[in-house]
Formats: sequence, structure tokens, C-alpha cells
Amino acid sequence: MMLASTLFFGSMAVVIRLASAELHPFEIAFFRNLFGFVFALPLLFRHGPGLLRTSHLSLYFVRCLIGIASMLCGFWAIVHLPLAEAISISYSTPLFVTIGAALVLGEVVRIRRWSAVVIGFLGVLLIVRPGAAGFSVHTLAALAAAVLCGCVAISIKFLSRTEKPDAIVLYTTLLWVPMSLAPALYVWTWPHGITWLWIVLAGLFGTAGHMFWTRALKLGDASMLTPISFVQVLIVGVYGWLLFDETVDGWTVAGASVILVANSYIAYRETRLARQTVTDPQIGSQSRLSG
Repeated sequence: MMLASTLFFGSMAVVIRLASAELHPFEIAFFRNLFGFVFALPLLFRHGPGLLRTSHLSLYFVRCLIGIASMLCGFWAIVHLPLAEAISISYSTPLFVTIGAALVLGEVVRIRRWSAVVIGFLGVLLIVRPGAAGFSVHTLAALAAAVLCGCVAISIKFLSRTEKPDAIVLYTTLLWVPMSLAPALYVWTWPHGITWLWIVLAGLFGTAGHMFWTRALKLGDASMLTPISFVQVLIVGVYGWLLFDETVDGWTVAGASVILVANSYIAYRETRLARQTVTDPQIGSQSRLSG
């Protein structure tokens, strides 16, 4: 399921780039959300209207507002940066989630996970290389998308305490449609021909990838699944080479490898602590003191 999720998300990035030949990234984001909502509607038919009952509509709104900002930045980066570079930077999100969990959720993060975060940021620096010729506002957009996506993950942690996963998916896609329409109207042009196929596929791939991803994390350990998700970098790298004549430089490979190692260790520590908490709450609380 995680591999399927990775294939769908990687394919979404490719069709976004293909659609950008005619459409602005903001407009692509709107159509991705519009068709993504259409493909998410079966969740409502499955659970019934009761799925939409919530007392946390304001939190949904804030979560979606941050999420749409992250999406717009991410789509901008996918359109203007080499695909492998844009996707590699996006994998720094778990680093920001760890920081946010400590500052916002009050989770105890000790020296070993903080060390992994620092190492992960060194990997980010290898990719973006501030001051280098390739550093641009597009790189900053990719970093902003990763930071905002980390904020989204923290908000989902709050919502998941009381809300069903399918409700979060449905409310997210529902609210994203009007939120993404506003910026799209400023750059609006009607799609033509095969561009319609690309934007429909963007919605399909995005929704399918999200569903496979949430179910994979429910069935398997994050420490095992995180390395699999990095196959997306390879997928978009191959597509970027075949379709857009892009090459992946050594800095991106090195930085992505470092981020992979850091994220895998963070996932391993979180999974291990979660297991200890389930088997022995006292041991779990003691283990968290060691980070």
C-alpha cells in the first residue's frame, strides 16, 4: 500500500508538470482539489451524512487554510524546479513535524531525535545550497511547502483525537475547493485538449495516494514504511529525465540520502516508543525521557 501511495503521488507530480504547459500552478491546484473531491465522494456514500458531523469546524478551517498554502507552494516548486529536487525537499516535512510536536503538542524529544533533525537539515542544505547559482525563490517555495505541511501534520494530530480519518479526508477536499478557487481566478485560463486529462488525473492520483498512505500507516510500522516512500524521488527522477530532459545532480542525491537516513531514524524511534507504551505504559514513559 505504501508503494502504491508512492507511485500515485509521484505520478501526480508528473501530471502537474504536464498540465503546467498550459495552466498556472494555482489553477492546477484548484482542479486537483475539485476532481479530488469528486473521487473522495464515495467516502460519504459509504459512511452516510453522519460522517460530516463535527464540533471542530473551526479547526478544520485552519488546517485546510494552512494546507492550501502548502499546496500552492508545493505546486509552484514542482512546476519550476527539477522534479527530483522539489520532491526531495518535500521530504524534510517530518523534521518540522518533530519540532512542532515538541513545541506545540508538548511531546518529549531528547538528544537522539534532535540529532536526527539536525542531520536531516544538513541534507536539506546539501540540496538547496544557499548562495549557489541554483538557489532561487522557487527553492524557498519548496521549503515553505515543507514547513507548512509540517504544521498541517500537527493539526491532523489534534483532529485525529476525536475525528474519523475518512472525515478528515472528506472535509479537507471539500474545503480546499473554494479555498483554491480564489487564487486560481487571478490567473484563470480554460484548459484545452489533453490538459483536461492531466488535471483529472491529478485529482485521481492525489486522492488515491492519500487513501493508500493512510491505510498503509494503519497496517504497518512507520519505521518500515518511511524508506519505501522515498521511492517517489526515484520515480519522479526517471520521469523528469524521460519527459522533461532533467538530470539529477550529485548534491540532490546526497541531500536526499541524508534526509532519508534522518527520517528513517525518527520514524524508528517513534515506532519503538509507541510499541513500548502499548506493551508497558511505564516503560514507554521512561523511554520517552531518552528521546
